[in-house]
Order: sequence, then structure tokens, then C-alpha cells
Amino acid sequence: MTVPFGERVRAGLDRRGPLCVGIDPHPGLLAEWGLPESGEGVREFGLRVVAAAAERVAVVKPQVSFFERWGSEGLRALEDVSREARAAGLLVIADAKRGDIGSTMDAYAQAWLTPGAALEADALTVSPYLGVGSLAGTIERAYDAGKGVFVLAATSNPESRGLQSSVDPQGRTVSQRVIDEVSELNARHVAGGQWASAGFVVGATVDWRAAGIARSTPPAPLLAPGFGHQGARPDQLGAIFGEAAPTVLVSESRSILSAGPVMIDSVIEEHADAARAARTSAGRSVPERDGDE
Repeated sequence: MTVPFGERVRAGLDRRGPLCVGIDPHPGLLAEWGLPESGEGVREFGLRVVAAAAERVAVVKPQVSFFERWGSEGLRALEDVSREARAAGLLVIADAKRGDIGSTMDAYAQAWLTPGAALEADALTVSPYLGVGSLAGTIERAYDAGKGVFVLAATSNPESRGLQSSVDPQGRTVSQRVIDEVSELNARHVAGGQWASAGFVVGATVDWRAAGIARSTPPAPLLAPGFGHQGARPDQLGAIFGEAAPTVLVSESRSILSAGPVMIDSVIEEHADAARAARTSAGRSVPERDGDE
């Protein structure tokens, strides 16, 4: 029997802690790592990050755009990196932010969430802005295959705030409406006490009150960019996410990758320890979020 993705994330976080290492081969990082700007360069970069992350964290997140820019060579590199990561026992989140309708979205789901597919990942980031209903088939496919999705809900970039905090006729922000509608789809599949497999992207720099959001029901994993380079610290995990803190994947990329190939093993170890300690501390008591009364 296939273990649902939400439960695999839960087990991974319990075992290795919440740090999610981004695999983002920026051109500047390739130069710092002494690697060529090419498909082979991003392949080598990704494989080195996987080797450093294995046995230290549960989850890695390749940023698909940095591989796609090299065309077929880059996609082959991504296939190799994802396959190696999964073989090493890491959960792979393909950060591709796909979103479309009908057969087009079905094709994206087939490409990323089908067991044995060339681009197979454990989960895919997806956009709900053609309507959450456009993602229903993808979410169904994810559950059927033991895969997951992370739906953009309240992102860390400042450009998102006007749109995502807009209020609908029922008084919900766009972010909360996304969470509510995805939660309804999750409830069809999740037994009592389980984590859902359709999670959410909620930035660590998001003010939950200003964004008008609350924890999802049933509980779902939260992919949280904004730690490290964007300013949020793992020791703020409980203050930022409150009772949802145990479900958070602390996503860091540049703050780790900029350490370079010599130091990356020790830096991942250090950041993983910090994130693990923050999750343990948040689990002992449920603090009020910053700004709560």
C-alpha cells in the first residue's frame, strides 16, 4: 500500500527535522562553485547538493527554472538530480508553479506526478489562479499516486499582497479562499489524524492576520520560503506559524548554497540542527503569532 505524501512528509520531518534545502543553481552560484554555466554545470551543482543533503534533511526542492533555461540538456540534468535525490531517500518537491486548465493541467500532472515518468517528483508546486477547481484533477492524481502538491496561498514576495489579501463577498481573503477550497478537496481523502497531501505555500515573511489566513483543516504541510536570505529565522518558527509550526517545511536556498562546495555539508548540518530545535521548541507550547492579541 502506498503511503500518502502528507504522511511521508510528516515522517520525514519527525525523523530529520523541517529544513528543506533548495537546489537553485543561479549563474552567480555556479561561478562561485567553479562550475560552468551549462546543463552539465547545473547537473553537477544539483548532484553535489543532493550528496550534502542526504542523511541530513528529509526534503529538497529543485527550482525548475534554473534547469529549464538550458533546454533539453538542463531537463536531463534535472531528471538526474531528482532521480539521485529520490534514490538517496530524499523527498523531492519540483518548484515549477504549474497552473492551467483541462487537458493541459492533466499533462503537467502526468509529467511530474506519475511514477516512473522522466521528471518524476514527490510533489509539485502549483498555482490556483485559474481557480482551485482547475487543480482538482491534479490533486486527485496526486492522491492516487501517493504524490503531493503545494498550492500557492500566501507567498513571500511583496508584489503578491494586494491580490492575495483581496476580500471576496463572503469576507475571505483570496489566500484563505484558496486554503478553504483545497481543504475541501483534501477532506475527501484524509482519514482522522492524517496530514493531507495537498499542502500550501505560505511565506515565512507573511503576516497571517494581515493576510486573513488560518490553519487548514485537515492539517496539511506548509512549504515556507522566506527563511534565510529573505530575513526570517528558524528560531521564529513558532512565533510566525503558531499551532501550524509542526507542519512547516523551513525552505532555505541561497543562505545555504552560498557557503560553497567545501562548506555546504557543515552548513546544511548546522541549519538542519537549528530548524529541528525550533520545531521541537514550537511543539512544546503553541505561542501566539507576532501581532496576535
